[in-house]
Amino acid sequence: MRGPPGWLVRSARAIGWPVVSNDSAAPEVPRPAGPVPIVVLVSGSGTLLQALLDASADPAYGVRVVAVGADRDGIEGLARAQRAGVPTFVHRLRDYPDRAAWDRALTEDAASYGPALVVSAGFLKLVGEEFLERFGGRYLNSHNALLPSFPGIHGPRDALDYGVKVAGATLFVVDAGVDTGAIVAQCVVPVEDDDTVDTLTERIKQAERPQLVEWVGRLAREGFRVDGRRVLLGDSAGGADPR
Repeated sequence: MRGPPGWLVRSARAIGWPVVSNDSAAPEVPRPAGPVPIVVLVSGSGTLLQALLDASADPAYGVRVVAVGADRDGIEGLARAQRAGVPTFVHRLRDYPDRAAWDRALTEDAASYGPALVVSAGFLKLVGEEFLERFGGRYLNSHNALLPSFPGIHGPRDALDYGVKVAGATLFVVDAGVDTGAIVAQCVVPVEDDDTVDTLTERIKQAERPQLVEWVGRLAREGFRVDGRRVLLGDSAGGADPR
């Protein structure tokens, strides 16, 4: 995974945004001076988005949702953003001649809001090369399974089918694979004998929402860097320079 290009690092530092870097020789990045702008991507009801919107209403949280993007119209996630007065944009894959054109449009729209981080909060499309080139190392995804087990869009169902006794959610830094990026945080919930996909999914969400809020806030406020498979947060990075 590559870090952000040099021009982006310089621009981010100039306004006090946290910068993600995979370069162990990179200089220290200052703490952000004000609320850190993030773009959130959604595909459905937007309960994870709502958790971020609620948290960002408190100035002490230090994060501001500047836009919400989606891959479909008419979803509650967009309605939540609109009720909160947050700008929205939609790019449906079927409206583009190919996936690369869709990815380019999504990238340009997200970038136009100047986010320090982009958060996939139930966004059901894999982004492409251009998006990762622009936001590599700054794109987070919350997945409803304990990675590396059960990647893909059916995490709770696959966990039930396998018969595991615990399930959970994983927040990770997205790379070019499918749910293969460096892990930021995980939370665990029990799997009950009478669970269905719906009941397990809801139990996971109850733990996933506060985890997402906590760690998006911490990553944004304190800065972080990706070191191989590890995500190192601010001054807790084991003696390494905070990134």
